[in-house]
Amino acid sequence: MLTNAQLKGLVIRATDGELGTVEQLYFDDETWAIRYLTVETGGWLGGRRVLISPISVVHTDWPAKRVNVALTKEQVKHSPDINTHLPVSRQHEAAYFGYYGYPFYWGGPYLWGPAFYPAGLANPTTASAELREDSIWRESTDSHLRSTEAVTGYHIEAADGELGHVDGFFIDDETWAIRYMEVATRNWLPGKKVLVSPAWIEGVSWTNSKVYVGLSREAIKDAPEYIESTPITREYENRLYFHYGRPPYWLDEAEHKPSYSLSGV
Repeated sequence: MLTNAQLKGLVIRATDGELGTVEQLYFDDETWAIRYLTVETGGWLGGRRVLISPISVVHTDWPAKRVNVALTKEQVKHSPDINTHLPVSRQHEAAYFGYYGYPFYWGGPYLWGPAFYPAGLANPTTASAELREDSIWRESTDSHLRSTEAVTGYHIEAADGELGHVDGFFIDDETWAIRYMEVATRNWLPGKKVLVSPAWIEGVSWTNSKVYVGLSREAIKDAPEYIESTPITREYENRLYFHYGRPPYWLDEAEHKPSYSLSGV
């Protein structure tokens, strides 16, 4: 299911009670997959912010605005401290994954390393503490994580001029991949919004807050309009990809998806 990334404020519920509410999302700027939810824990942890990985998510109840995770409050309480106001390093990530016993998502050929879905990493590994410590020590410092909140508002540059700005994101809540950026074109096409796939991005200037896409303004002008009150259907996505002459993401993923099921290899 595709949903816009208005996850901020959603309640995170552990197996034994509420953990807090979602504050923002961190995505990997190489794969455009959501790697963490930043959670404001409120009073029970003295306002401490913690990271929750989609690996732990067992169900997202959109009508109830709640995300259920396969964690206990005690587990989260003793999880490694990570300052979410600073860049999250790969060493921090490795320590986090080691604590929960998850295999690293950067250690394989698929979107989630050895698995195509985050749920495929949910079974804790049995690696020794010494091996995990060695893995943490050897990790590089660059984790390629960006905040969706920080990127919202970035200017979009088409091949022949400015197009608009990032107004939101659409996420596949099965793979936790960002499928589209929602682009507001009000300075150019008043009232019209369009969707741009990360696959069409040719570069991002993080210092200048700009996203460069390999599409012309004319092509974008004539693209199927995104209407906020209308759900994104596969029929709409087909029209979008057909308009741009680009192969849809689900065909490529079907070709590279591993043959095992989520219940086991």
